[in-house]
Amino acid sequence: MKTALSVIAAAMLALVSFGDHADAQSATKPELKVGFVPGPYIDGFKKGVEPELKKKGYTVKYYEFSTGLEANTAVFKNDIDANVMQHTVFLDSYNQRQKTDLTGIITVPTPPMGLYSTKHKTSDAVKAGATVVVPNDPVNLQRALWILRDLGWIEIKDNNPVDVTELDVIKNPKSIKIVPLENAQAPRALGDADFAAVQGNFAIYSGLKLTEAFALEKMTKPYTNVVAVRRGNAEAPWAKDIVAAYQSDTFKTAIRNDKFYAGFTLPEYFN
Repeated sequence: MKTALSVIAAAMLALVSFGDHADAQSATKPELKVGFVPGPYIDGFKKGVEPELKKKGYTVKYYEFSTGLEANTAVFKNDIDANVMQHTVFLDSYNQRQKTDLTGIITVPTPPMGLYSTKHKTSDAVKAGATVVVPNDPVNLQRALWILRDLGWIEIKDNNPVDVTELDVIKNPKSIKIVPLENAQAPRALGDADFAAVQGNFAIYSGLKLTEAFALEKMTKPYTNVVAVRRGNAEAPWAKDIVAAYQSDTFKTAIRNDKFYAGFTLPEYFN
């Protein structure tokens, strides 16, 4: 009888030990799967975030997606753990449309939208009937219209970001022609348009320098990009380790020492 009890006790102890080991593996999550779309975020992650995560025993597997919708779907389905490619307004809009629960856990250095031209040397040179290319999605269209508003070219009415259209322009004294276009096509349109409002990531990867834009948007926190995870994972140890890696001196030094990031809007933890 004692022998049988001893065998049962040993088996239970083994199960508990196995369970503890499994929990420990789950907590440490040795492999992190992180997604990106074309843009500047993957390089910054590799230079400044991954080294800090490696110190804690993680390995990082990178996934690249063509669109933000694909990257968000991958997080929601747990195909990847996190993505880095969107601002909070876009993320909230995605959650509302898709009935999902993604959330940002930390903001990251973000290139602002800017107004560019290959035909005019100053934004003051805008003439009646000038064409201005703007993003064709509502959220980024609003950002472009704010740039034109701040230059004094137009007046616009307030609207929900996801509902903005060109009809929100209520005063246009120079009869500027606002031409909506797919975000990625904006740099190519500079050969035909007088001006183009170009998102920062598309600008820098097409050879446009943020520091040479006629005007940069006055970027506020909802429009700086974030690391997005499922809401239920926001407090997970691995998510907190990603946050700590971004806030580390390793990451901040990597960004500050690279001229590539000149003109980026830096999060408050850089102060």
